[in-house]
Amino acid sequence: MGRPPLDRLACLAGRSWRVSDLPGGLTNRNFHVRTEDEHPTGPRDVVVRWALGDATLLGIDRDAEAANTATAAESGAGPAVLEYRPDLSLLVIEFLEGRSLEDRDFGDPEVLRRAAEANRRLHAGPRFANGFDMFARQATYLRTVRERGYWLPPGYAEHEDAWAGVRRALTSTHRATVPCNNDLLAANFIDDAGSDGRGRVWLIDYEYSGNNDPCFELGNTATECGFSPDQVEAYVAAYFGSPSRADLARVRLQMLCSEYGWSLWGFIQAAASPIDYDFREWGRERYEKAAATFRGPDLPRLLDEVVNGG
Repeated sequence: MGRPPLDRLACLAGRSWRVSDLPGGLTNRNFHVRTEDEHPTGPRDVVVRWALGDATLLGIDRDAEAANTATAAESGAGPAVLEYRPDLSLLVIEFLEGRSLEDRDFGDPEVLRRAAEANRRLHAGPRFANGFDMFARQATYLRTVRERGYWLPPGYAEHEDAWAGVRRALTSTHRATVPCNNDLLAANFIDDAGSDGRGRVWLIDYEYSGNNDPCFELGNTATECGFSPDQVEAYVAAYFGSPSRADLARVRLQMLCSEYGWSLWGFIQAAASPIDYDFREWGRERYEKAAATFRGPDLPRLLDEVVNGG
């Protein structure tokens, strides 16, 4: 697929650099660019995000993404935006020293604590330019899948009544929205802690960002990273301090919302993305998690605890 036109970026104009691919990215390609020449301002160390595919199918607003990335930097949760070129589908952000987390890293209580702290930092910061509602997004994604004839797992529609019940429970106990990333899988946490375990975790990739229920943020990470029930409780406690049963139940319901909604993202990508990746299986895994919860014994209790406080 080649590389983006880096020579057209103002922040790299007239300079020489070396570039390497960064792993990850299912709707974009990421590049680490470091200048090599002498310059009064010193070397530049940046990440260039090159957007790919049809963003409208997935509900991505690139202008909001750039604006929210900059806002997240103001809160101290994310990297600074250095340049935004929508005409080139490029967003340039500062390079963060550190490493992307993996699912197994959350087994370390200190990593879990730093990740929760990063969430609190983002959520306490300035509001984002737009909102995010997984119920509205799921409806839009489902309409796209059906209108275009994309593959959908047999039985997906069987859960519509239960899905409506989850929506009623969460909306009847509405909480104030806060700026959320909404896509915090492990790779979107950058941990700059050294061998002594100090430092902080940063949050990256704001394609799906918007003001949302903070419990969706926690639930999305919990399911994406395969948290055990004990890890979910520990993560919720690290975020809230002294969570109620309603807090924990709300996060567990939002795990379900993440699974059922984002599974459709996978089925759309399977049909439309130019990236060589098994998006259908990605979506199927999330759907099967959601279906297990819809059919399982815990859903009525979770609904009751969210509505009545447990």
